[in-house]
Amino acid sequence: MLTRRTFALGGLAGSLGALAACGHKARGFSGYAFVANQDGGAIAAVDLQVFAVARHIRITGSPTAVLAHPKLDRVYALTPDTGSVHEILTGNLTFARALRVAGQALQMRLSPQGDALYVLCRKPRQLVRVALDRLQIDWTLRLPDDPTDFDISPDGATVAISSGAGCSIIFVDVAHHSAFAPMRTSGEIGLVRFQPPHGNAARAESDSRQLIAANVSQRMLSIFDVPRRRLVVNLPLAVRPDHLCFKEDGGQVFVTGEGMDGVVVVYPYYMPQIGQTVLAGHNPGSMAVSTSPGYLFVANPKSADVSILDIETGKVLAVTPVGTEPSSITITPDDQYALVLNQASGDMAVIRIKNVQSAARSRKGALFMLIPVGSKPVSAAVVAI
Repeated sequence: MLTRRTFALGGLAGSLGALAACGHKARGFSGYAFVANQDGGAIAAVDLQVFAVARHIRITGSPTAVLAHPKLDRVYALTPDTGSVHEILTGNLTFARALRVAGQALQMRLSPQGDALYVLCRKPRQLVRVALDRLQIDWTLRLPDDPTDFDISPDGATVAISSGAGCSIIFVDVAHHSAFAPMRTSGEIGLVRFQPPHGNAARAESDSRQLIAANVSQRMLSIFDVPRRRLVVNLPLAVRPDHLCFKEDGGQVFVTGEGMDGVVVVYPYYMPQIGQTVLAGHNPGSMAVSTSPGYLFVANPKSADVSILDIETGKVLAVTPVGTEPSSITITPDDQYALVLNQASGDMAVIRIKNVQSAARSRKGALFMLIPVGSKPVSAAVVAI
C-alpha cells in the first residue's frame, strides 16, 4: 500500500520505481508479523504474503512487547500499565485470554523450554513465572531492588536481574524459586544478556555460565561468571551501552548508545575484548542481524533511516530511508526481509534483504514498501504459517 508519505521520504521514489519496473511481485513470507501498537491498544497482524494488515486485535492496556511461541500457535503481548499478559491465537488472529500478574509490569521472556513466561514487575517488585498450559501464575519471587532488565540462561536454570538504581545484579535459581544475595556493582547496570540459546544441551549449559551486563553509568560491558557469581572483566566502551545485539552464534556483540555515531563490536567469550568501532549513521539505536547474508541493520531514529553493515568487512553497504523515528527491527526467519517499526509515523518499513547489494551499487536504497500498522508501533514478532 503506497501513500503520500511513501513518496515524501527522500530516496524512496527511485527504489519503488525500480520495484515496479521488475514486472512481477516479490515473493512474500508465509506468515504474519504481530505488531504491538503502544498508543493504539492493539496488536496489528500483518500478512507478510500480501504485505497488508489482516486484522487489528484489540486488547486492554498499552502493549509494549510481543513474543511468539516457537511451537504453539500462540502470541503473547505485555501491557505494563495493567500488569497483564495477553494470549492471541495465530490460527484465527483472535484474542484468547489474559492474566494480570501485577499492578505494573516491566518486561517478559519466554523460557527456553517454551513451557512458561517470566514477567519482571515493578509494582510490586517481583519476578513472576506464568505456566502457559493454563495461563496461570506458577510462582512469584520478591525482589530487594527496583528492577531494570532481566534475561534467562539458555539452559533455563538461572534468571539474571539487573537494578540500575540499586547498582546490583541478582541471580535466581529457577529450580528452587530462590535468589542469591544481590551482587553489588561499581555502576548502574542496564541490560543483561546471556549468550543467545542455540545448539545442543551441552552447548546451552556452557553458554549459561557467562553473563554480559551493560554498565551504563561507567560506559563499559561487565562480564560475569554466573556459577561463581563474580566479575571476570570490565571492557571500557566509546559509547554508553544502551543497545546490545548478538550475532546468531554469540561470537560478537554489537553495542550502540550515547557517545558517538558508531557501533562498537565486542568479542565477549573466551578472551573478552573490544574489536572495532564502525561509524553507522546518526545517533544509532536498536539493531538486528540477518544470518545469510551476514548483515547488521542499525536504526537511526533522528535521521529516519537504517544503516546496513556487512558484518564480515565492517563496512556500511547502504543507508535506507524508512520512516519517522525507527525504533525496532525484526528479521523474518527466512532472512528475506527486515521489518522496521517507525514509532512516530505509525508504519512498518519492509526492507528486502536480497536488494541490499544492488542498492549499495545504485545508491537508491533497499526499501521495499511501507505498511501503516497503527499508533506508536514498538515491538514485533514473526510467526510462520
